[in-house]
Amino acid sequence: MRGREFEEEAVSYLKKLGYRILARNYRTRFGELDIVALKRKTLVFVEVKGGKGEPRFRVDRRKLRRIELAANDFLSRVDVPHDEVRLDVVEITPEGVRHLVGISL
Repeated sequence: MRGREFEEEAVSYLKKLGYRILARNYRTRFGELDIVALKRKTLVFVEVKGGKGEPRFRVDRRKLRRIELAANDFLSRVDVPHDEVRLDVVEITPEGVRHLVGISL
């Protein structure tokens, strides 16, 4: 599987859970947001990681900082009514999908 396939699987998974996908591969000068979604009144920035083992560990402090900057850019440019903002990681492995909710920025 490749990055785009991991993202497709993550989008399907999130939609089944009731997330509304607002943007995919949102590019900023700081980096890219894989998925931006809305779950009720919570704006969710989703980082998708895939592969063998535990790909979520590739989301390190440096990556979190880039996501934070990109998320701030999104918030400054796109008006989406929301009450909360959070970062999730969706991990796709041969064993299945793991959704880590509310990763600290």
